[in-house]
Amino acid sequence: MVVKLKIFVAILLFFQLNCSSSREITEQSPAPEQVSEATEEKPLEPPIAVIIEEEPAPVEEPVSEPAEEAPIPPEEKATETGLKVGAERLELYLPYLQGSQGAALLVNQTSMVGNTHLVDTLLSLGVKVAKIFAPEHGFRGSADAGEKVRDGKDLETGLPIISLYGSSRKPAAADLEGIDVVVFDVQDVGARFYTYISSMHYVMEACAEQDVFFVVLDRPNPNGHYVDGPILQKGYESFVGMHPVPIVHGMTVGEYAKMIYGEGWLAGGVKGEMEVIPCSGYTHNTSYELPVAPSPNLPNMRAIYLYPSICFFEGTVASEGRGTPHQFQVYGHPDYPEGDYTFTPVPMPGARYPKLEGKLCHGYSLVGREPDSIRAEARVNLSYLIEFYRNFPDKDNFFLKNLFFDKLAGGAQLRQQIIAGKTEEEIRESWKEGLDAFRKVRRKYLLYEQE
Repeated sequence: MVVKLKIFVAILLFFQLNCSSSREITEQSPAPEQVSEATEEKPLEPPIAVIIEEEPAPVEEPVSEPAEEAPIPPEEKATETGLKVGAERLELYLPYLQGSQGAALLVNQTSMVGNTHLVDTLLSLGVKVAKIFAPEHGFRGSADAGEKVRDGKDLETGLPIISLYGSSRKPAAADLEGIDVVVFDVQDVGARFYTYISSMHYVMEACAEQDVFFVVLDRPNPNGHYVDGPILQKGYESFVGMHPVPIVHGMTVGEYAKMIYGEGWLAGGVKGEMEVIPCSGYTHNTSYELPVAPSPNLPNMRAIYLYPSICFFEGTVASEGRGTPHQFQVYGHPDYPEGDYTFTPVPMPGARYPKLEGKLCHGYSLVGREPDSIRAEARVNLSYLIEFYRNFPDKDNFFLKNLFFDKLAGGAQLRQQIIAGKTEEEIRESWKEGLDAFRKVRRKYLLYEQE
């Protein structure tokens, strides 16, 4: 019977992947409107919508700078030869779904099975998909960072879309009525403050409380080849850091989900039934290029590799490049007296209200760096932040007064060390004990070899 089922699934999969192109999935939502949110997650400039009829100030760049790496377009970058993500291994998880009376999917634009979205794939195979849960940036992945995402409806399939980055971040009991399985399939980038793992935590918690089976379709972690950064300290938990892990945890979402369960991090230590569908042909040293951009402001592999280091600037008055074509690859401020690069943030998709909008910023560009060289560093690089702080003229006002920086860092110590003039080596030495302890815990949950 099992052999027949696998043959049947293989035939359906072959037919589905070779048919005409899939339906485009679109969200139907109320009229576009920026919803102001004073969140701790993204320290954006006050969202005051001012329409300026004049042409926005251009982004200024040195003429000698190399051309920008092309953004990640859907389906144009192939995965490693022989590597299959969890979503492509239908024979392992389809049996859980074909008998379901109602399945819900936590997915976004990265949830692809070959050239077809997971939603279309499962519907074509007769799975009773009842609803879609959407994380930060929405189901299509186009919403601004920190912007509330509304509930809506997929026009093509008619499926309801429930936002987990709007009025609520955890599915209510009513949201899981009639649902017996929830599937998580979202591409992560391996940084503690990237909020997809926080959404996963809350969905796992809701499923455990409502006796709903939870399935993770695993995907590679592009920053999964190293572990680094300060461990989040008790009292500094937020949506940009919920667990006592370092900034770069070196785990796939499947491994991370196993750790959440195993360490009892869900409310009240509640546990439910869970299954992780692993990748095949993957180790933590595999160099994996994402076939789809994971969010609007991580457009290429350079940005993804730099993100754990450059994201610290989100907690300061400096710009980290939102509102330019080089998000998380340039940084600067109008009052910075050093640097060899200038840029002017302007409104653009994914950054409608960028920090320092319309102001000429002086600083640095990392666009000339090869992504592979950044990946090879295998560390959180503090030199960008430390040097910028040392040269900044108004040190008393460098860190945002809401201390969002401490939430990103997972505690006050890093900010205090920078203010005290500690070197990068001294700061990194203070992380050693915590990282050693974390690695021992991490080892229990690894599904893939490190070497």
